[in-house]
Amino acid sequence: MSKLDNYREQALKLYPWVCGHCARAFDGKHLRELTVHHKDHNHDNNPPDGSNWELLCIYCHDHEHSKYGDMQHQSASSGKKVEVTSTYNPFAGLQQLLEQQTKK
Repeated sequence: MSKLDNYREQALKLYPWVCGHCARAFDGKHLRELTVHHKDHNHDNNPPDGSNWELLCIYCHDHEHSKYGDMQHQSASSGKKVEVTSTYNPFAGLQQLLEQQTKK
């Protein structure tokens, strides 16, 4: 098993099979369309807790990398360093929803 397969396998065990940006859900048949994105864009940074990963569909993953590439190009041409961080959390209200469900 390659290093790539290992962190993908880990991420699929840790996280729900849902795109972290568009919230599209995936099942076993289409799971290959769900990719592991490294939040810091460093593919060697693979902590066992998955804190540097998010699952993205192939479309959102491509979009995320194009944004990162655009920002790198912009910072290189302006001479200013641009910090790239993701602020969207698709599971922000999940705990509250789960608590409401268990009260019913």
